[in-house]
Amino acid sequence: MTGKKIITVFGATGAQGGSVANVFLNDPKLKGDWTVRAVTRDVTKDSAKKLRDAGAEVVAADLNDKTTLVKAMDGAFAVFAVTNYWEKMDDKLEVRQGKDIVDAAKETGVQHFIWSSLLNITKLSNGTLPHVYHFDSKAAVEEYARSVGIPATFFMPGFYMSNIPGSAFRRTPPNNAWTFSLPIASSAQIPLFDPADTGKYVKAAVLHREELLGKRILGATEYLTAAQVVEKFQEAFPEAGKDARFYDISAEKYKEILMGNGIPEFAAQELLENMQLLEKFGYYGGEGLEETHKFVEDKLTTWAEHLGASKKWGEEMK
Repeated sequence: MTGKKIITVFGATGAQGGSVANVFLNDPKLKGDWTVRAVTRDVTKDSAKKLRDAGAEVVAADLNDKTTLVKAMDGAFAVFAVTNYWEKMDDKLEVRQGKDIVDAAKETGVQHFIWSSLLNITKLSNGTLPHVYHFDSKAAVEEYARSVGIPATFFMPGFYMSNIPGSAFRRTPPNNAWTFSLPIASSAQIPLFDPADTGKYVKAAVLHREELLGKRILGATEYLTAAQVVEKFQEAFPEAGKDARFYDISAEKYKEILMGNGIPEFAAQELLENMQLLEKFGYYGGEGLEETHKFVEDKLTTWAEHLGASKKWGEEMK
């Protein structure tokens, strides 16, 4: 352990943080130089125990208690930080938590702060999409991190592949055919991201630290249109997918479906505008993925590969 740099990983038992911890614990280019300090609220849960068994230092911290954040970062060279808006659906809370993480990183002298960020959609859309809170809150933390001058890279996760099955892509009556229904045109571009790939991007960030300080890393494998998402599904599951279709549904119908699944009206409006972003302005404001991909040396998961490997899809096919 002597001489190794510490990376503190927040959300280490979650999707993004768990991927980062896994890569830094096992990647041949990283495991000899880095030790993982995995941060979780409950160090006794099974996922935390698995991280400890894998060689991570597991510590407890509370995003609402800054003193615990400082302790979690003490002596760390790098930090990967992510917050979960959807846990409380409170953008002000997320901004406060994020700013506390930034302040703790500055106080402890962290040399590479990697923040899981997103674009400010209110600004990008010139105020026409003002309710995409989970983007704007993370963007506010990024802006704050830039303002205090800590050495940082900003990871921008794309559209979660794992979020597609369910309310948007599902079997529908009367013939139980698969339908992918969103309030966008079939030609809208979706930047697809497998959260299990997060560690590959963070690996690129630390291996190319000097080049990527102050820069954004776009976390997506590929842009596919909504129609192509269905086409790949049909190729992966020829029998089940033979009648699969994409439907451009109305905004009202989309919100109705979400609210029927128990989502509050304000959050349904937020998700509606999130979808409209894809068609009207582009998830990344129209930016391509090539600049990011030139730094990522590990193969990124395609939508077709995700379909083939996902247990969630396999269960849906039964």
